[in-house]
Amino acid sequence: MRATAAGSNLEVRPGTVPQLEGHVLVLTDEDGHQGLGYVHAIPAITTDGAGARAGLDFLAPFLQGRRVDDLAGIADECDAVLAFAPSVKAGVDMALHDLLARRLGVPVHVLLGGKRRDTIAQGRILAIKSPAEMGAQAERLVAEGYGQLKLKLSGDVDLDVARVAAVRDAAGATTAITLDPNQSYHAKQMMRAFARMETYDIALIEQPVPAADEAGLALLTRTLPVMVEADESAQTVRDVFRLVSERKVDVINLKVTKLGGLQRFLQAVRICEAGEVGVRVGAAFGPALMQAMSVQAASVVRHLPAACELAEHLHLLDDPFTPLPVTQGTIAVPDTPGCGVAFAPSA
Repeated sequence: MRATAAGSNLEVRPGTVPQLEGHVLVLTDEDGHQGLGYVHAIPAITTDGAGARAGLDFLAPFLQGRRVDDLAGIADECDAVLAFAPSVKAGVDMALHDLLARRLGVPVHVLLGGKRRDTIAQGRILAIKSPAEMGAQAERLVAEGYGQLKLKLSGDVDLDVARVAAVRDAAGATTAITLDPNQSYHAKQMMRAFARMETYDIALIEQPVPAADEAGLALLTRTLPVMVEADESAQTVRDVFRLVSERKVDVINLKVTKLGGLQRFLQAVRICEAGEVGVRVGAAFGPALMQAMSVQAASVVRHLPAACELAEHLHLLDDPFTPLPVTQGTIAVPDTPGCGVAFAPSA
């Protein structure tokens, strides 16, 4: 098996983020089959771009000449020789699964136990803007067929309540609304704010308090009549175990890139399922390759209590991979060999 990596600076549609950094890992076996993995490299979320490339260069020698089907052994070795860097390990694990699936002529979900659903409902994210702007964006997305919207909030209670009101008015009564304060509230402040937001029929609140404030998460989970979800508090499988075993949340936002690969993702899923805690596969901004891998992973989860967020590749202007279509707010789980996308002919 041979490993190569390439940089991938992707242009984003006009907005606050001009480009997304990342690396594509290509694994090639002796018969010429190739597997693709994406290394998420946004410093504020996962890893610095240069740091991600350094991690890939460090791990490459451990992949040369290895058996393609030694998925668990390679994952364990990557953990043993390289601390942290989950997005780098995720890229390696994705590429291994993609390569083995293509060799066997099956979709990746078969290697994960087999899909439980043919389509994955998608929600879309409303960035922090004025209430009027967020309402207008909500109206456009509902017209495109999305049945769930997530509002980013700022921690300014009056302004956040106005944002929720504007989106509910624009989206209509049947659209599910979730909130993502991005750690901007403390627990009792969130309780006071929710008392004003509750009338707008909120389905879920994602990570309202700082990641380290697990006591605050637990308080909100016990107190609020709405699902409370951990995201930044659930960075590792060990974090997931602690949150589930102590029942600090109702739902955990799991991401392949955050946890270090498809195998670690599945470990986290099984912990959640054993503890009757919900799973949601949330947004990790990147190209169709990364989203397709997450769709494959989401398809094997027993219960998804809310829509996933795997349609953010639609923001990209120059995605180098073949399309992963979103139709009326859903993504069909690809059944072609591998993850379901490949390099576009012009890439």
